[in-house]
Amino acid sequence: MDPEIPVISIVELGIVRDIEEGSPPHVIITPTYVGCPATDMIQEMVREKLDAHGYGHIGIKNQLSPAWTTEWITDEAHEKLRIYGIDPPGGHTPSCPRCGSQNTRLISEFGSTPCKALHACKDCLEPFDRFKCH
Repeated sequence: MDPEIPVISIVELGIVRDIEEGSPPHVIITPTYVGCPATDMIQEMVREKLDAHGYGHIGIKNQLSPAWTTEWITDEAHEKLRIYGIDPPGGHTPSCPRCGSQNTRLISEFGSTPCKALHACKDCLEPFDRFKCH
């Protein structure tokens, strides 16, 4: 599971990009942005899972190019984000994940993590994070 959003996996987020064949094979991961503070934790979590299932010989590569994009988030993860209280990324007007209102305002370009922005609903008055599109 993602260490910052425990309702979705790093696979659903598109952070785990591929398994690279070779000797040894590698799990390819791309953080949501360069400098993401969870990158080391994610690598440790992947390493622990691989080791626990007998795949200690598989390496882990942190690949920054191409850069992660919100387009890699699965449709299922979009719904999980909304249920969790985060407005998923997309071309839509920001909408409150709690009441669905689009009557919102941007409070800060940075929310609970740098990959999200903080918004507030003008109808139900609840604050919420919105994934930044990139």
